[in-house]
Amino acid sequence: MKISDYFAELHVAGRLADKGWDIYFPHRDKGFDFFISKVANGSPILRPVQVKGKYTSAEKIDKGEYGYVGKLTQTHPEMVLAIPYFSVSSLDMPVYIAFRPWATIREHARGYRCQPAAYREGNPKPRREYEKFFDAKGIERLESSTWSSESVSS
Repeated sequence: MKISDYFAELHVAGRLADKGWDIYFPHRDKGFDFFISKVANGSPILRPVQVKGKYTSAEKIDKGEYGYVGKLTQTHPEMVLAIPYFSVSSLDMPVYIAFRPWATIREHARGYRCQPAAYREGNPKPRREYEKFFDAKGIERLESSTWSSESVSS
């Protein structure tokens, strides 16, 4: 079953909305898939979001690092790179979602690199040092005033 990127975008937006974020979709997608906002600790937060789904296939081999490598049409210091991961046991629903700040994304010959998971036997799994950026923990971190400068070790 082929899952569209639009499904991944809407699923990520739904998870964020469930945690109290307001979601704004642009009339024309020119890089950011949507924007999120929230008032936390009396201060408004606004973050652009790009979603890059990772879909499994029978040909995919085990990897110690697994995530997004490629071009990003727009970047911003406050942006969120959301990576929903699908597995062979869950082709129609992501099993994990990584929420990564710009400071943790590296330049690469093909554009940018962000690989917070591993891939074993048809299943993605968060790498230990990146677990804080996944699912509910990752969404909680979005409220931090230091989001844009967060690192793997912070």
